[in-house]
This record gives sequence, structure tokens and C-alpha cells, in this order.
Amino acid sequence: MITTHNLGAQNSLLNQFISEIRNTDIQNDPMRFRRNMERIGEVFAYEISKTLSYEKKKIATPLGKAEMNLLKQQPVLAVILRAGLPLHQGLLNYFDKADNAFVSAFRKHDVEGNFEIQIDYMTSPELKNRTLIIVDPMLATGKSMVLAYKELLTMGTPKHTHIVSIIAATEGIEYAQKYLPPAKCTLWLGAVDQELTAQSYIVPGLGDAGDLAYGAKLQE
Repeated sequence: MITTHNLGAQNSLLNQFISEIRNTDIQNDPMRFRRNMERIGEVFAYEISKTLSYEKKKIATPLGKAEMNLLKQQPVLAVILRAGLPLHQGLLNYFDKADNAFVSAFRKHDVEGNFEIQIDYMTSPELKNRTLIIVDPMLATGKSMVLAYKELLTMGTPKHTHIVSIIAATEGIEYAQKYLPPAKCTLWLGAVDQELTAQSYIVPGLGDAGDLAYGAKLQE
């Protein structure tokens, strides 16, 4: 089974940030919404950093040399567009030397309202034996994340993948557990909600994260 960390189950400021992106009064301010997403990303970055590999290095100070434990290798930060961009920026604020990958995934609806996930675009550095961090603010059905992960594997197999979502549905977690390799993936979540609507939106969730961050899109 994939190791899962639900950071929202602990008492920390993270829950304040999550409460604000859920709150209909506060989330009407797109700048505040994006900034809270970014702050959440920074919390995830800090927590994930504790699991990575370090090595001792000596650095010169004005008065001598100090031995520090520093990252052996920078991770690759991958984001599922467009909703994940502020969350991605939060992780990039801390992993500021990381390489980056971008995946455009979207729901293609048919006339009956059903949909399938399609990948429109992907760009990434070499991933072989790298640490990969994939971010998407909502893990609803889990299908977008699994499809993005498989698409990224065309660039090489990472030594480990950390998957970050602010809010996950139980169904999405179960899907990820079923279709992602347990020894090579870790889930990092901010909150777990139990319900999905018929349109596969998380309840209570927060609505459409992409629209809240960047404005409503034209529906097909």
C-alpha cells in the first residue's frame, strides 16, 4: 500500500490556509486564493524535504568553515495545469533549484455529461533515478494523476515519486492506491473528503480550483 501522509490531521497553520481556500467569503479574492495555495505548497515542500537524501558539505563563512547537511540531488517538480500552478510555485519557492515538468490534462466531456481524461501537452527533463514531485490541488477520481504519472514515465523512471494534493476524495485515494506502484510513490494530502458528486467534484471540497485562481473558463 502507498504510504499516505494527511498533514491536515495534525494541528498546524496548514489547516488555517486550507480553511481559507474552502471559505466562500475569502476565496472570492483570487489573489488571496493563489497566495494561500502557494503557502500550502511551501508547507508540503518543507515536510517532503525531511524524507530526502542529504550529504555533508563544508561552506565558507566570514569567520571560518561550517559543515552543513545539504540535499544530494534536487527534485523535479511536475504540475498538472492549470489549477496546480500556485501550489507548484509554493514548492518551487523552497526547492528553488529544482527542475520542472508541466502536464496539461483536461476532462473531455461527451453530450451525455460523461468525461474521459486526456493529456494535451507534456514537457519534462530526464527523470531516470530522480525524485519526482507531482502536484495537483484536487485528487477527485485520481484518474488525472495516474494518467499524468504514466505520461511522465516516458521521460524515465524516477527513483521515487511524491504526489501532492491539498484535498483528496476517498475514491481518488483508492484509485491511486490501485494503479500507482506502492514501493515507488508517496501521497501527501492536506485533507480527505468522503464524497464525490455525479460530475466527480469533491464534496465539501472547495469548487473549481482553476477557476478560483485564474477566472472562469469557457465551457465546451
